[in-house]
Amino acid sequence: MTIAAPASILPAPFRPKQRLGFNTRVSFNDDAGPARGLFDGIELFKAAERLGYQSGWAYQRHFDHYLSSPIPFFAATGQHTTRITLGSAVIPMRYQDPILLAEAAGTTDLLIGGRLELAISTGANAAFDAVFGAVDTDARTEARRRQARFLAAISGEVLHTVDGPGQGAPVGTGLRVTPHSPTLRSRIRQGSASLDSAVQAAELGIGLISGTVQHDHAEGESFGEYQARSIEAFRTTWRRKWGKEPPPVTVAASILVGTTAELREKYATYDLERRTQGIAASRPKGALQPTAPANQPPGVQISPVFQGTPDQVTEAVLKDPGLAAADEIVLFLPPAFGLAENVRLLADLAETVAPNLGWSPAS
Repeated sequence: MTIAAPASILPAPFRPKQRLGFNTRVSFNDDAGPARGLFDGIELFKAAERLGYQSGWAYQRHFDHYLSSPIPFFAATGQHTTRITLGSAVIPMRYQDPILLAEAAGTTDLLIGGRLELAISTGANAAFDAVFGAVDTDARTEARRRQARFLAAISGEVLHTVDGPGQGAPVGTGLRVTPHSPTLRSRIRQGSASLDSAVQAAELGIGLISGTVQHDHAEGESFGEYQARSIEAFRTTWRRKWGKEPPPVTVAASILVGTTAELREKYATYDLERRTQGIAASRPKGALQPTAPANQPPGVQISPVFQGTPDQVTEAVLKDPGLAAADEIVLFLPPAFGLAENVRLLADLAETVAPNLGWSPAS
């Protein structure tokens, strides 16, 4: 086991990690069923809180063996936890009604004591138009329109002033989303896969979470190098736009600490699977097979898997430019791993590697 390194002796470019989190898909398989997967998801958040993790995140995916509606899940999980923040990473805005999402988010945030952190994305996703309905503009433009409407709604802005009869309120009434959580706007983030989206987040005045897929990097540029460049662009734009220091930046990463030979072999197998199968890696029984090719198109990269002994993983994380630039690291959990395996991953990272990154568990 490595010896914890004080923040003062970390490598110069490496920011001490203020917070540690994890990201789960809250998956389920055909054998145990969806209810078991949802309850195991709650147990995972409870275990992470006991281990001192400051944040827990859940991925949204429609029509598959994963969590499709994170807001009610967070409302339930919040009743079983007291400290850990609960976040979506990410909610694609293309398929959200921005007003209904704002209402649900405000309600949930108030129920769980202001611990909701929503990461939203505006990627060009047109996979489910046949179900949700097509739009007149392109998918990215529509997603950004809905994002703007959502941000206005959770900010407490007047969305419509009643200007005639039959509108549910007296003429002149300003309609706002209720219940309103006044601090929720400060906990909204942009899920970023490119430098452009990182800059957009800063322009909008929302936080940044960088995920495990990146696109539009320069030829020969590593995943971590491009991630670090995007983070710097976010911070530079924020300072120029708002005249103050930007909020902490979060980065999701596959960090699998092998504390035994058996675990190291298991994680090496997952690493190979992820490098050869791409997003098809580690899928629960019954999950849909992806139609995207395993090999990413030009300009697209999947994040590396940091796996090995605690010392090997610590060294690799300290040297990675993207992880060095972040304020918070979120452990991306393999979707097909079960509850016990995921809790073991959380514990091993928190006990052997995270202290060497300047992190201290929440009390």
